[in-house]
Amino acid sequence: MLRPSMFPPRKFIPALGPPRRSQRDRVLAAWRGVDVTPLEKTVARREKTAEQLVGTLFKSLRMDRRQAEAEIVTVWNNLIDPTITAHAQPTGVHKGTLFVTVDSSVWLSEIVRYRRKEILTQLQSSFGKEMVARISFRAG
Repeated sequence: MLRPSMFPPRKFIPALGPPRRSQRDRVLAAWRGVDVTPLEKTVARREKTAEQLVGTLFKSLRMDRRQAEAEIVTVWNNLIDPTITAHAQPTGVHKGTLFVTVDSSVWLSEIVRYRRKEILTQLQSSFGKEMVARISFRAG
């Protein structure tokens, strides 16, 4: 014989998601001409996995683009002539333009006149024409 005190009390487990509408509620909504599906969608659960969150975060911060910009400095130091890299360093990329700061106006004119095309083709072969379409040299 089972006594009620032998079993622990039952726990209430709530249902997941919004409560289902009854037939009465659906008929009343149709009769009134009110569409409640947007309300139901807002009440519905909207969990995302960590992979989805990190993916959208990386896209919003444009991390792939920033990583390529950081790689430009590394490639610049390894690919370009060491005499040029001693006097000129990339400072940023914006809309396909690579900005390079040169330490003196003498080196600026030397690079712009004689080496600009060579540097541009080397960087475009490494990164593509979309990433580095133009180079802007500045004295600084």
